[in-house]
Amino acid sequence: MATWVWILIAVVVVVIVVGMIAMSASRKRRTRGLQEGFGPEYDRTVETTGDRKAAERDLEERRERREQLDIRELAPAARERYAGEWRDVQVRFVDNPGGAVREADTLVQQVMRDRGYPTDDFEQRAADISVDHPHVAEHYRAAHGVWSANERGQASTEDLRQSLVHYRSLFDELLGTGGADDALARDTASEDTGAEVRR
Repeated sequence: MATWVWILIAVVVVVIVVGMIAMSASRKRRTRGLQEGFGPEYDRTVETTGDRKAAERDLEERRERREQLDIRELAPAARERYAGEWRDVQVRFVDNPGGAVREADTLVQQVMRDRGYPTDDFEQRAADISVDHPHVAEHYRAAHGVWSANERGQASTEDLRQSLVHYRSLFDELLGTGGADDALARDTASEDTGAEVRR
């Protein structure tokens, strides 16, 4: 073979190898970006789908959907009103735990609606929330799971208390009144002392 043919083959091989390396690096960057952006929600989605590529597609679609939504902050007056309503829900927990959890679910949906999140379907709500608040999306699912069990008469008072703690995490994030981790730490501390959910 002529020398120019060998040079051409070598150039093609180098281009293919460089292309494969670039694609691999791009995929790794995408995965790292999704892991950092979605945190525990990334792992949950991979586990649920059983396929990393399908999970990453799902997470990308969530981001694209979120970009189409008009999500806005609450006005200070609305924030205060909702904070007062939340305090009322917690007070009612003592006498009616199941009713308080129902009210917490309704209140969270109202705040979501006022912020611009669609509220028609629970799974879609959880997916939408996971884009902006990935660290509380699982709390929302846990709270809603207890809410569902309560509707079937299958939730204990402790389950309901935990549900209220989970709802509180999302509620605080939606209101922008503090980190969910701070709220969970406070509620876990009150759990250790045997106290009811307060604040």
